[in-house]
Amino acid sequence: MIRKGLSAFFAELQKPYGIVVILFLVWHGIIWWFSIPFTWLGSLFVLGVDLIATFIMLEGLTYFFSQFVLPIQNEKDRQEIYTRVRDFESGKRGPILFVKNGRVIKHEHEDNKRGKGVIVLDTASAVVLRTDTEIVGPVGPGIRFTKENEYIISHTKNGKEEPIGVDLRTQWQFIGPHASDQPLLNPFPTSNPKYANEVERRRKQTVGLTRDGFEISATISIKFNVRRAKRVTPSESGVKSQFRYDPSAVRDVVTRQAMHLDKTENKVIRLEWKELPAHLVVNLWREYIRKVKLEDLFTTSNSMSGLQHIEEMIRQRVCKPEVVILNEVGRPDVAPRKQGSREYQQLEERGLEITEVRIHNVMFDHEMDKARVEQWNAEWTKLAKREEELLKETQVLVETSARNDALKKFAKVASQRFNNPLAPHQDIYTTIQNLIEPIKENLLTENRANNDVEAELRKLDEILKWAITNKQDLIQRNAGGEG
Repeated sequence: MIRKGLSAFFAELQKPYGIVVILFLVWHGIIWWFSIPFTWLGSLFVLGVDLIATFIMLEGLTYFFSQFVLPIQNEKDRQEIYTRVRDFESGKRGPILFVKNGRVIKHEHEDNKRGKGVIVLDTASAVVLRTDTEIVGPVGPGIRFTKENEYIISHTKNGKEEPIGVDLRTQWQFIGPHASDQPLLNPFPTSNPKYANEVERRRKQTVGLTRDGFEISATISIKFNVRRAKRVTPSESGVKSQFRYDPSAVRDVVTRQAMHLDKTENKVIRLEWKELPAHLVVNLWREYIRKVKLEDLFTTSNSMSGLQHIEEMIRQRVCKPEVVILNEVGRPDVAPRKQGSREYQQLEERGLEITEVRIHNVMFDHEMDKARVEQWNAEWTKLAKREEELLKETQVLVETSARNDALKKFAKVASQRFNNPLAPHQDIYTTIQNLIEPIKENLLTENRANNDVEAELRKLDEILKWAITNKQDLIQRNAGGEG
């Protein structure tokens, strides 16, 4: 107790007023030592003047330099920051917090203080303040000077009270299996059960049953954000945010949190605002997947597969106030009927909006996946064999057609000198000559020079030479006989 009192006493002496008192005592000790006359009344008057001057200078300098601590913009804030700086050393001050991208940054036990404090928020952050008896209201980007007993609304997370910060930026959330979790591409290693359990946990996040009893899961990506104002308006402290801060949406996000019944642990769980979009989308995925058969997911109808149709229906349920009702087989009735979307209403009441939903990386049960791949391989092999047979048949038909065309052309070329029915009778050698010469001319004009063509031309030259020689011999014999 004595040590604590002495520590407090010496701490006070280190302050400006304590220094003035110490200097006063030292000065009077010196003049007393040298026997310089003085009056205690005059000395006490001077001490009073010194203390008053110290007070005025201290307050003035504190007020002046406190204006540079934060980027304040109005006279009221100048007085507030001066009060916080002046009371900083005392135990009566409130929390000093910084909120960045929706995350509250603080020293340990800082948020437990209940005096006058200050909260600095960047342009992507917002919070909601409360007291022990009421909700004060939302706080947007900029600076907020809190009053006594005002503090940020918090929730219990991992057994600890954590203040709730709201991130105004667009959020992307991915749930379900990863692309590397495909069992045939990356089989579960038996030596690593921890990895296998993690893959199974991700798979169960989106697992659902089709109408014909097949179990499938998929990776679902969701793009969402806190509902935004129609135009950019300044916050309470005059700061404009590119994320269009909407006070009513922030209040709804924090104060209207959803509750979820965890059937595995048989208890009610409070969902954080970031968890609600995924919770709604996964429930919709399971609702629609239950209406279709496995083969319908990959069957195209009206330029959309069954999987794309489910994705579009989920997007409408979370983005539009009214949607078309689907029957038990996942199709609209003959006369389509519409009803209000409960999911859209829940998001609207809680200050959230979903802008995009994507479903990809569909994953089957390991055995079913393997069986389906084997079935696809068998179908592809059968189709490949059928196409091979069709190609062979086509090749034969083309070859036959080309051969017939070649024969027709050959016959036309070979018979072009025999088209005159009134021509006189010719001997056999003249007939051979009229047959060979057009064929030779056709080979020379329509074929490039190569070894095969030259060989054929040599054969035709030999035949033509033989025919001409024998024709001359025949003419000579006929001439000699007549003579």
